[in-house]
Amino acid sequence: MPGNGRMPSRSLAPMLLALTAACTRATGSPATSAPTPPPITTAAPSPSKADPPPSPSPTGAHGNVWAAITSGRLSPVVRNDPPYVYVPNGRPGTVEVIDPRTFKVVRRFSFGPGAFPEHITPAWDLRRLYIDVDGRSELGVIDPGTGKLMRTIPNIDHPYNLYFTPDGKQAIVVAEYENRLVFMDPHTWHPRADLALPCRGSDHMDFGPPGTHYLVISCEYDGLVLKVDWQTHRVLRATDVGGLPIDVKLAPNGQAFFVANQGRGGVSVLDATTLQQRGFIPTGTGAHGFAISRDATQLYVSNRLAGSISVIDFATRKVVATWNVGGSPDMLQVSPDGTQLWTTNRYGTTVSVIGTRHGSVIAQIEVGPDPHGLTYFPQPGHYSLGHNGVYR
Repeated sequence: MPGNGRMPSRSLAPMLLALTAACTRATGSPATSAPTPPPITTAAPSPSKADPPPSPSPTGAHGNVWAAITSGRLSPVVRNDPPYVYVPNGRPGTVEVIDPRTFKVVRRFSFGPGAFPEHITPAWDLRRLYIDVDGRSELGVIDPGTGKLMRTIPNIDHPYNLYFTPDGKQAIVVAEYENRLVFMDPHTWHPRADLALPCRGSDHMDFGPPGTHYLVISCEYDGLVLKVDWQTHRVLRATDVGGLPIDVKLAPNGQAFFVANQGRGGVSVLDATTLQQRGFIPTGTGAHGFAISRDATQLYVSNRLAGSISVIDFATRKVVATWNVGGSPDMLQVSPDGTQLWTTNRYGTTVSVIGTRHGSVIAQIEVGPDPHGLTYFPQPGHYSLGHNGVYR
């Protein structure tokens, strides 16, 4: 809901269950400042319809767009940075810093109750980490060389999410409650453009394959997914997938986007060019967050209300494993060596560490209430696209 600083997904699980049951297509008018909506493609969501034949390999015409995360090698920029997992806790306004070697909390920052730090976002050049302090309209700045808070950047309007264009020239602040994208200079943090979106609840995004200049963003509260030109700052296309779309990931071959749908309990597969829905993969109740396996062949999906993790094979677009891990798994991060999957439990007070070989819970680490967009840093990759640690 624009301007109120809160969103339905922060409510307790029973409320979201009711939303999920009722929401096959949310209704409501966009903000009056929004531009005229582009034509909407109506999804064909039935899981009974056959998917088109998958590519014979996950590379395809674009090669593997995630190749940089598969090497296991760290950039020289971060090679000497200590490994930490940074966990924001929304309601208490704190950030916990965990040593992943000991599973112990070694440091804590506080922005005050109601500050709502949402995600920990690595900078495009990997030299800083940003805390998206939504309730105070500011960014906290962490020095990853020390793991300590350096300063804050004020006057960043409700930064629920933060991304960087693939060329590193623009930061994109997702002001979810105002249905806006604010394009900013990533060094001075001066606004360059302000784009009102024809939807409600702008949320997570990913970028097109190399050589393109568009992004795809979910709109949680009305079931829309938008395609946006990040050079001209225009909405190009919209597709109605229904439910409550959340996280977005580009397939390794660059030909499709996967969209987690919390309201429909699965993952929509959209054509990367036309944004038409090409399939739907049922996973579990409350499908929410994504992470890509270290070899970029599999997609991990957190089913927040089911208390499980689904593993989708990119090549076949099938669920190949379901791990019943308990809790309310939310945002995900893979360890640099690929053997662990870290997740916050959104309706609890813990972070779970899951072994990726068998899906067993290795550890549960007490943090604070309402843990959200954790990041495990440093990670393999040439640069960061933002969010809670997405690299290419």
